[in-house]
Amino acid sequence: MISQIANLSERLFTIFSSQAFLSMKGQANEVPLFIQTYDTAHEDDLRNMVEGLAARLRSDGKTVSRTDFFDLVLDDLDDSQLLSGLIEEESTFTKAEVLETLRNCSDPRTHLVPRLKQVIDLGSDLTFLTGSGRLFPFLRTHTILESVQPAMLRHPIIIFFPGRYDQDATGGSHLQLFGSIPSPLINNPYYRASNMDHYRI
Repeated sequence: MISQIANLSERLFTIFSSQAFLSMKGQANEVPLFIQTYDTAHEDDLRNMVEGLAARLRSDGKTVSRTDFFDLVLDDLDDSQLLSGLIEEESTFTKAEVLETLRNCSDPRTHLVPRLKQVIDLGSDLTFLTGSGRLFPFLRTHTILESVQPAMLRHPIIIFFPGRYDQDATGGSHLQLFGSIPSPLINNPYYRASNMDHYRI
Protein backbone atom coordinates (compact mmCIF):
# COMPACT_ATOMS: atom_id res chain seq x y z
CA MET A 1 0.00 0.00 0.00
CA ILE A 2 2.66 2.49 1.08
CA SER A 3 4.83 1.66 -1.92
CA GLN A 4 1.90 2.31 -4.29
CA ILE A 5 1.27 5.73 -2.77
CA ALA A 6 5.00 6.49 -2.70
CA ASN A 7 5.30 5.52 -6.37
CA LEU A 8 2.30 7.70 -7.20
CA SER A 9 3.86 10.62 -5.33
CA GLU A 10 7.10 10.29 -7.29
CA ARG A 11 5.27 10.03 -10.60
CA LEU A 12 3.12 13.09 -9.88
CA PHE A 13 6.09 15.10 -8.66
CA THR A 14 7.86 14.42 -11.95
CA ILE A 15 4.79 15.44 -13.97
CA PHE A 16 3.91 18.50 -11.93
CA SER A 17 7.51 19.71 -11.97
CA SER A 18 7.47 19.70 -15.76
CA GLN A 19 7.10 23.09 -17.42
CA ALA A 20 5.38 21.34 -20.31
CA PHE A 21 2.62 20.22 -17.94
CA LEU A 22 2.34 23.55 -16.13
CA SER A 23 2.09 25.44 -19.42
CA MET A 24 -0.23 22.76 -20.86
CA LYS A 25 1.78 22.41 -24.04
CA GLY A 26 0.57 19.62 -26.26
CA GLN A 27 -2.77 19.22 -24.47
CA ALA A 28 -5.85 18.87 -26.66
CA ASN A 29 -8.22 19.78 -23.82
CA GLU A 30 -9.67 23.26 -23.78
CA VAL A 31 -9.23 23.48 -20.00
CA PRO A 32 -6.56 21.97 -17.74
CA LEU A 33 -8.72 19.74 -15.54
CA PHE A 34 -7.38 16.35 -14.43
CA ILE A 35 -8.62 13.45 -12.32
CA GLN A 36 -6.20 11.30 -10.33
CA THR A 37 -7.89 8.13 -9.16
CA TYR A 38 -6.89 6.05 -6.15
CA ASP A 39 -8.09 3.07 -4.13
CA THR A 40 -10.37 4.16 -1.30
CA ALA A 41 -8.47 1.81 1.02
CA HIS A 42 -5.54 4.24 0.69
CA GLU A 43 -7.55 7.31 1.78
CA ASP A 44 -5.43 8.30 4.79
CA ASP A 45 -2.14 7.65 2.99
CA LEU A 46 -3.39 9.55 -0.05
CA ARG A 47 -4.30 12.64 1.98
CA ASN A 48 -0.87 12.60 3.62
CA MET A 49 0.74 12.12 0.22
CA VAL A 50 -1.09 15.13 -1.25
CA GLU A 51 0.07 17.32 1.61
CA GLY A 52 3.64 16.07 1.25
CA LEU A 53 3.56 16.46 -2.52
CA ALA A 54 2.32 20.03 -2.25
CA ALA A 55 5.07 20.86 0.26
CA ARG A 56 7.72 19.24 -1.95
CA LEU A 57 6.56 21.17 -5.02
CA ARG A 58 6.55 24.42 -3.04
CA SER A 59 10.14 23.70 -1.98
CA ASP A 60 10.89 23.27 -5.67
CA GLY A 61 9.59 26.77 -6.37
CA LYS A 62 6.04 25.91 -7.47
CA THR A 63 2.97 27.67 -6.11
CA VAL A 64 0.38 25.07 -5.08
CA SER A 65 -3.16 25.61 -3.77
CA ARG A 66 -4.91 22.79 -1.93
CA THR A 67 -8.63 22.70 -1.13
CA ASP A 68 -10.99 20.04 0.24
CA PHE A 69 -14.53 19.87 -1.18
CA PHE A 70 -16.09 18.91 2.15
CA ASP A 71 -14.39 21.80 3.92
CA LEU A 72 -15.91 24.14 1.32
CA VAL A 73 -19.38 22.79 2.16
CA LEU A 74 -18.74 23.26 5.90
CA ASP A 75 -17.54 26.82 5.26
CA ASP A 76 -20.73 27.54 3.32
CA LEU A 77 -22.89 26.11 6.10
CA ASP A 78 -20.97 28.20 8.63
CA ASP A 79 -21.31 31.39 6.60
CA SER A 80 -25.04 30.69 6.23
CA GLN A 81 -25.26 30.26 10.02
CA LEU A 82 -26.61 26.74 9.57
CA LEU A 83 -23.69 24.65 10.79
CA SER A 84 -24.00 25.35 14.51
CA GLY A 85 -27.76 24.74 14.37
CA LEU A 86 -27.29 21.42 12.62
CA ILE A 87 -24.75 20.32 15.20
CA GLU A 88 -26.71 21.51 18.24
CA GLU A 89 -30.07 20.15 17.08
CA GLU A 90 -28.87 17.09 15.19
CA SER A 91 -30.99 14.73 17.29
CA THR A 92 -34.19 16.54 16.29
CA PHE A 93 -33.61 16.13 12.54
CA THR A 94 -34.31 13.03 10.51
CA LYS A 95 -31.52 11.72 8.29
CA ALA A 96 -33.57 12.80 5.26
CA GLU A 97 -33.78 16.38 6.58
CA VAL A 98 -30.04 16.56 7.22
CA LEU A 99 -29.33 15.13 3.77
CA GLU A 100 -31.65 17.64 2.10
CA THR A 101 -29.99 20.54 3.95
CA LEU A 102 -26.56 19.35 2.87
CA ARG A 103 -27.73 18.95 -0.72
CA ASN A 104 -29.15 22.47 -0.78
CA CYS A 105 -26.00 23.99 0.70
CA SER A 106 -23.68 22.14 -1.63
CA ASP A 107 -25.49 22.73 -4.91
CA PRO A 108 -22.62 23.11 -7.40
CA ARG A 109 -24.02 25.96 -9.46
CA THR A 110 -25.27 28.15 -6.60
CA HIS A 111 -22.90 27.25 -3.77
CA LEU A 112 -19.91 24.99 -4.26
CA VAL A 113 -18.50 26.12 -7.62
CA PRO A 114 -18.79 29.87 -6.83
CA ARG A 115 -16.98 29.23 -3.54
CA LEU A 116 -14.43 27.08 -5.31
CA LYS A 117 -13.81 29.92 -7.75
CA GLN A 118 -13.10 32.22 -4.80
CA VAL A 119 -10.53 29.94 -3.19
CA ILE A 120 -8.65 28.92 -6.34
CA ASP A 121 -5.63 31.17 -6.47
CA LEU A 122 -5.26 32.36 -10.04
CA GLY A 123 -1.60 33.01 -9.31
CA SER A 124 -0.93 29.36 -8.49
CA ASP A 125 0.92 26.99 -10.75
CA LEU A 126 -1.60 24.24 -9.93
CA THR A 127 -4.43 23.37 -7.53
CA PHE A 128 -5.13 20.08 -5.71
CA LEU A 129 -8.74 19.24 -4.82
CA THR A 130 -9.47 16.44 -2.34
CA GLY A 131 -12.54 15.25 -0.45
CA SER A 132 -14.64 13.84 -3.31
CA GLY A 133 -15.55 10.76 -1.27
CA ARG A 134 -16.49 12.84 1.77
CA LEU A 135 -19.29 14.51 -0.21
CA PHE A 136 -21.17 11.24 -0.77
CA PRO A 137 -24.15 10.75 -0.68
CA PHE A 138 -25.32 14.37 -0.83
CA LEU A 139 -23.12 15.44 -3.74
CA ARG A 140 -21.40 13.53 -6.52
CA THR A 141 -18.21 14.61 -8.27
CA HIS A 142 -19.75 14.39 -11.75
CA THR A 143 -22.24 17.14 -10.85
CA ILE A 144 -19.32 19.40 -9.89
CA LEU A 145 -17.59 18.68 -13.20
CA GLU A 146 -20.75 19.52 -15.09
CA SER A 147 -20.93 22.91 -13.34
CA VAL A 148 -17.33 24.05 -13.75
CA GLN A 149 -16.84 26.73 -16.39
CA PRO A 150 -13.62 26.93 -18.43
CA ALA A 151 -13.06 30.59 -17.54
CA MET A 152 -12.28 29.72 -13.92
CA LEU A 153 -9.52 27.27 -14.84
CA ARG A 154 -6.35 29.24 -15.60
CA HIS A 155 -3.89 26.60 -14.43
CA PRO A 156 -3.93 22.80 -13.97
CA ILE A 157 -6.56 21.59 -11.49
CA ILE A 158 -6.16 18.05 -10.16
CA ILE A 159 -9.10 16.30 -8.48
CA PHE A 160 -8.09 13.31 -6.36
CA PHE A 161 -10.94 10.81 -6.74
CA PRO A 162 -11.44 7.57 -4.73
CA GLY A 163 -12.59 5.24 -7.46
CA ARG A 164 -12.37 4.80 -11.21
CA TYR A 165 -12.54 7.22 -14.11
CA ASP A 166 -13.28 5.66 -17.50
CA GLN A 167 -13.50 7.28 -20.90
CA ASP A 168 -14.93 5.44 -23.90
CA ALA A 169 -14.25 5.72 -27.62
CA THR A 170 -17.37 7.82 -28.18
CA GLY A 171 -16.13 10.55 -25.86
CA GLY A 172 -18.19 9.54 -22.85
CA SER A 173 -16.74 9.97 -19.36
CA HIS A 174 -17.84 7.94 -16.34
CA LEU A 175 -16.82 8.15 -12.68
CA GLN A 176 -17.23 5.20 -10.33
CA LEU A 177 -17.03 6.36 -6.72
CA PHE A 178 -15.25 3.82 -4.51
CA GLY A 179 -14.89 1.74 -7.67
CA SER A 180 -18.45 0.47 -7.41
CA ILE A 181 -20.94 3.36 -7.49
CA PRO A 182 -21.34 4.54 -11.09
CA SER A 183 -22.30 8.06 -12.09
CA PRO A 184 -24.33 9.06 -15.15
CA LEU A 185 -22.47 10.09 -18.28
CA ILE A 186 -20.71 13.39 -17.61
CA ASN A 187 -22.45 15.94 -19.80
CA ASN A 188 -20.43 19.12 -20.15
CA PRO A 189 -19.89 20.56 -23.62
CA TYR A 190 -16.76 22.45 -22.61
CA TYR A 191 -14.31 19.67 -21.87
CA ARG A 192 -13.49 16.15 -20.85
CA ALA A 193 -11.32 16.01 -17.76
CA SER A 194 -8.10 14.10 -18.45
CA ASN A 195 -7.26 10.94 -16.52
CA MET A 196 -3.87 11.41 -14.81
CA ASP A 197 -3.37 7.63 -14.91
CA HIS A 198 -2.97 7.96 -18.69
CA TYR A 199 -0.90 11.14 -18.72
CA ARG A 200 2.51 10.92 -20.34
CA ILE A 201 5.20 13.60 -20.33
